[in-house]
Amino acid sequence: MAANTFQIQGRSVELPCVVRDASSANATYLVSAGAARRLLPGDAIDVVELLPGRALMSLAVIEYRDNDLGDYNEISMAFFVRERAERAGYLRTLRDLMTSNLRTYIHRLPVTQAFTCEAGCRIWGFPKTLGEIEIQRDSKGFHCSFDADGQHVLDFSMARTEGSRELPEMTTKTYTYIEGAAHRTPFVMAGSEVALQLGGAKLELGDHPIADELRSLGLPKRPLMSTFMGKMTGRFEAPEKL
Repeated sequence: MAANTFQIQGRSVELPCVVRDASSANATYLVSAGAARRLLPGDAIDVVELLPGRALMSLAVIEYRDNDLGDYNEISMAFFVRERAERAGYLRTLRDLMTSNLRTYIHRLPVTQAFTCEAGCRIWGFPKTLGEIEIQRDSKGFHCSFDADGQHVLDFSMARTEGSRELPEMTTKTYTYIEGAAHRTPFVMAGSEVALQLGGAKLELGDHPIADELRSLGLPKRPLMSTFMGKMTGRFEAPEKL
């Protein structure tokens, strides 16, 4: 078996894993840096602070319509991070945020299908779990409802989903742990029909422990900014050990 080919549930998955058609809604929040640090494993990475004691968190909802791992819904709860050996001040952090140069650590990644759940965990170390994620997009905007373990976790919505901006191809990196070792995975992404706005998203929390965890970070609150991408393409490369 080639180094970048994996057997998952009797199917071969070859890297890079290609995303041909998806949509995403994303909001970026200022949260408690101390609470965020308590959720990071290991010591290879640390949250970046945009302001003293305030870290950056991303909540993203993705609808994958054509993906090497299937067609499914996904929610990403991630913190913006740097490797601990790196040093950067607040101004550089702001610049990197505005130019999409910050890296992420995905803390939770619920999905709606078992195949992508197992593939994500085994290949990249993504913390995928199964949940019920309902997505609606109509004339009133975008809405996502997430339940897990028979309890309600959250509702996430945006009023504005019509955009004309283009997002050129760019590479970001996300960190995971595979068998206790820190890895980073390059993700190449491009988009169209993009709408950017300050604030722009609403988050409501339920009674599941994940909702309580989000409350410990200081949520719900108005996000710094939000993005809706009507058409997203990309590819996940092989994970690289630090």
